[in-house]
Amino acid sequence: MHIASAIFDRSAPDLAGCPDESLPEFAFIGRSNVGKSSLLNLLAGKERLARVSPTPGFTKLINFFTINKTWRLVDLPGYGYAEGSRKHVSQFNRAAANYIKHRPNLCCTFLLIDSSLEPQPLDLELVQWLASYALPFVIVFTKTDRGTPETVAANIAAFKERIAGWFEQLPEIFQCSSEAGHGRSELLGVIAKIVDAGPAPEAPAPPAAPLPPEIEPPFRIEVRAGKAREKTALDKKKLKGARPW
Repeated sequence: MHIASAIFDRSAPDLAGCPDESLPEFAFIGRSNVGKSSLLNLLAGKERLARVSPTPGFTKLINFFTINKTWRLVDLPGYGYAEGSRKHVSQFNRAAANYIKHRPNLCCTFLLIDSSLEPQPLDLELVQWLASYALPFVIVFTKTDRGTPETVAANIAAFKERIAGWFEQLPEIFQCSSEAGHGRSELLGVIAKIVDAGPAPEAPAPPAAPLPPEIEPPFRIEVRAGKAREKTALDKKKLKGARPW
């Protein structure tokens, strides 16, 4: 896919502030400091399209970028950490969740995972949430140039093992490095395939594996070894307010 133009459209605090639904959208979300803005700039071929900040959690609004005047990249707030009060953090992430769940022209969510880390509970919980609503998404492991190939491969394999029980077939999985420029053509290929295919005839089938009851952010479940358990009263007391997403 050739990117002829990439233009910032607007920032929205919530679903009501989003632009019209005339163009297909592709949303990117991940833990704070996962390299989301750098990846968006790489995909768009425009170095400063999305602001790259040294401060984790800098993105606090839903940011829309119109590409080739035919589709949009959507930069969602990161989760796990953000500057500001807990009240504001909760509002930002609830807006992102509402966007992912209810935006009719959202074609696919790209969930970014730091390949240099072992599976993180917040990332696993977001995979489980997406699966519980049968929402279309792919997984993108970022920063593959930061660790040794052996470490990256081990972390990816461990993550796939943790989520395997939730799916009849795993979501598509990609690897990328914004610094090295790896993965750009593969991710743009995913977008091009969806854009060229036009509107989907029907919603995707729900996953075959049983999932826990519906959950809303902030999540109230804890994932361990591919299984979900309800929080105990002690857990809730310890973690109250600790997870903004």
